Amino acid sequence: MRLRRTAVALLLAATTALTTPLAAAPAAARAAPHRAEFPTGTATAPDGRTSLTDDSGRRLQLRGFNLDKYAEATEQDVKSLAEQGFTLIRVPVSWTRLEPGRGRLDPAELARLHRLLGWADRYGVLALVDFHQDVYGPKFGGGDRGIPLWATRDDGLPFTPDPDDWFAGYFQPAVQAAFRHLYDDPDLRAWQADFYTRLARELRDHRSLLGYDLFNEPFGPVDGDPTDPAVLAAASAALEQGRLADMYRRLIRAVRQVDTHAWLFVEPTVLVGQGVPTRLPGFTDPRRGGPRLGYAPHFYDTAVESGADWDESGGFVERYTAAITAYPAVHRLPVLVGEWGPPDSRRPGNTRLVRRQVAAMDGFAAGWAMWYWCRGNGGYCALDPAGRPAPGDEPVFGPYPTAVAGTDAATTATAAGHIVRWTADGTGHATELALPAAAFPTGVRVTVTPAGARVDLDQPAGDRAGTARIRLPHTRPGTPVTVTVTPR
Repeated sequence: MRLRRTAVALLLAATTALTTPLAAAPAAARAAPHRAEFPTGTATAPDGRTSLTDDSGRRLQLRGFNLDKYAEATEQDVKSLAEQGFTLIRVPVSWTRLEPGRGRLDPAELARLHRLLGWADRYGVLALVDFHQDVYGPKFGGGDRGIPLWATRDDGLPFTPDPDDWFAGYFQPAVQAAFRHLYDDPDLRAWQADFYTRLARELRDHRSLLGYDLFNEPFGPVDGDPTDPAVLAAASAALEQGRLADMYRRLIRAVRQVDTHAWLFVEPTVLVGQGVPTRLPGFTDPRRGGPRLGYAPHFYDTAVESGADWDESGGFVERYTAAITAYPAVHRLPVLVGEWGPPDSRRPGNTRLVRRQVAAMDGFAAGWAMWYWCRGNGGYCALDPAGRPAPGDEPVFGPYPTAVAGTDAATTATAAGHIVRWTADGTGHATELALPAAAFPTGVRVTVTPAGARVDLDQPAGDRAGTARIRLPHTRPGTPVTVTVTPR
């Protein structure tokens, strides 16, 4: 969700113990290039935070980026993202492009998507397929994005776009009618579910497929004045408890007809970004075994999206964190932030916002995908024209634990480097850290407490991230672990 929103805007020092320095392991013993672990389950901490876990019970952290719409990224994009130590791509797809005529998936568009997921297979990252829409679909100025013309019913009502506020299009009578028909008309509901089933059947054999973000930034009818915050909040609650919840149930069943492996993520309405908690109900996963469901809110500040530099005194990060934590805690859902990031990280306030958001998500999310992976001067591009981190986005490229044999993992940036802490689970399984080359262009030093840890260290080199595999075979459950990572 980018550059919005006149109406919605109305809503609202650590200490370390003695350390043992560890040099890089001999070349023959270095860890292999990192391949993202597929999450096979979850674990819920006493505070209600639910983590994604692998077969060994290690807590996984997925970090990565949205790719350019729609499946138009290059192999080099996926390769370079993986080489920087990231493990996740969010891939927007368009119902319009994939099914331009009712009942037949477009072969060229499918081939493009298969090719992209094939690159993800090759370079060891996971892919979250995002069923994307902005202001419903192409009938309302969205190009070839979103919901196709043949599935658009606007009752002949007017649509007048606002060139200065694209998000205001959601409140136009024609768009309101189109959403109402999509949620309510039996044939449209059946056609949408059929599309999800057929696409899931096509993609299910890719080992990179993490799963599906079932509907990007859902919206719906607003009965009343959309500039009234109370009206918007009531409309959001009614949508989430009624029409949207029914849609998610249909789409979960549709995917599960052909794929019981993938994870399925539900999104709240965009008002969560204004500190309005979701009113979505819980959902049931019909697959055998444990559920594979998650929660995928977006993390945008409305004022920043509208062009302002971030004002830390506004309390945005605190309000957002408070708004999104209760729902996944109650329903034991892992949180994967599907979109976040300011349109210009170079501005002083926005630079602080990036740092605050990375730290906040470390506390409540099992993963995130920044908007987005591209090169450019300004805008949302996370890279500068030379492929280095865009000024202000450096915290995004810091080291982080990809798989933790323990709980309560947190990473803190310091003037000297980074400190990663967790509480050991006593299993002796290795904890793995990604060491992005952008953060350590001259190499890295790693120290660990308690002493006696075994570390296999693969140094960053060139544009390739390194890894640190830390094993504490004789540590009791509950033992604090501190890893200090500094440049050479």
